[in-house]
Amino acid sequence: MCLSIPSRVTKIDYKNNTATIDTMGISREASLDLMEENSIQIGDFVLIHIGFIMNKIDEEDAIISLNTYREILDAMDAEERQKAILESDNCPNTTKG
Repeated sequence: MCLSIPSRVTKIDYKNNTATIDTMGISREASLDLMEENSIQIGDFVLIHIGFIMNKIDEEDAIISLNTYREILDAMDAEERQKAILESDNCPNTTKG
């Protein structure tokens, strides 16, 4: 099952069309290629899938989701927690046929 953890945009690189995002304390880059130009701003919450920002979400909804994720992560050990956060946007695309 794939879960996308809300991430906050901390920096935008217009030259490379990428954003630096913070996902529960882990910083990484994500592509803006699938988003309308200038639709994402620093401070926005976004959802990521396979390295692409897929959509922007409401801050209130993001905070509710993050609180739920924190409850889940609190039940994990440190190694499991970091792995879950790092792999949150790398869900393989699978189809059943």
